[in-house]
Amino acid sequence: MGIEVAVEGLTKTFGRQNIWSDLTLTLPAGEISVMLGPSGTGKTVFLKSLVGLVRPERGRVLVDGVDMVGSRERDVYEARKRFGLMFQDGALFGSMPLFDNIAFPLREHTGRKESEIRRIVLERMEMVGLLGSEGKLPGEISGGMRKRAGLARALVLDPQIILIDEPDSGLDPVRTSYISQLLIDLNAQIDATMLIVTHNLDIAGTVPDNMGMLFRRGLVAFGPREVLLTSDEPVVAQFLSGRRAGPIGMAEEKDQATIDREETQGVVEQTPAGRPVMPQLEPTPGLPRRQAVRRRQERVRAMLHELPPAAQRAVVAGFAPEVSA
Repeated sequence: MGIEVAVEGLTKTFGRQNIWSDLTLTLPAGEISVMLGPSGTGKTVFLKSLVGLVRPERGRVLVDGVDMVGSRERDVYEARKRFGLMFQDGALFGSMPLFDNIAFPLREHTGRKESEIRRIVLERMEMVGLLGSEGKLPGEISGGMRKRAGLARALVLDPQIILIDEPDSGLDPVRTSYISQLLIDLNAQIDATMLIVTHNLDIAGTVPDNMGMLFRRGLVAFGPREVLLTSDEPVVAQFLSGRRAGPIGMAEEKDQATIDREETQGVVEQTPAGRPVMPQLEPTPGLPRRQAVRRRQERVRAMLHELPPAAQRAVVAGFAPEVSA
């Protein structure tokens, strides 16, 4: 089962540029979470901070008692083994066939025999639908296959936490749908904690248990998916609808004068009342039910009274029959 990741007061700058400040959230154990946000809001930096590849100036990232920000490098290195990281472009070695790319972490970080490495690699390749492509080079396969190879490599060390950076980048809508289903299926099989960074609204609307959004150097919100999907917060509503009118501009964000002018000119549209929440994807028939579903529903039921009314209605409508009874 996956483990909880607790983020407390995280602040990161590069020189004089503040990326974000005081980020506080918890990735629940075994659940799938998504982090949204316009380009340039530091989503990838956030992923790298969780795994200890980037060191924020302030705050903590607690993973099973280890602070990935402030602990000794030795402790961070050991805790990092609990993570699997799927990079945006797959980050495969171009001169290595897929088998060797996927086997690389096992050969680097374990003393396993080649026979055992072969078994693990083939199991993970089968999980992501790549069995039979072991000898192909990254340049000989499609972008979707490279994504799946990167995901298989992230799985070979049996991580409890999987970080996924823009899984839809460079993919057409059909392949993105396949990737969405694959992420749900993997969670059903391995029950790992997963965090996906994406701009894709189909993934955001159908895959996660929880959603968050970064904007203006901070966290707009993070919580059960229904909270953001029914939100009337202007930046959230604009992002989810894809409208030009709102706080997000071509260059990250608009100044207040521009926003006020849009309101005066009647450009800003009202958020539709009762915006529907798309059903979350189910695992492919034949796979086990996601263990996270019951844990998540019990957790959300306990906090239901704290949620906005629209989110409450969406949560209750999405409860499994045995939980809502």
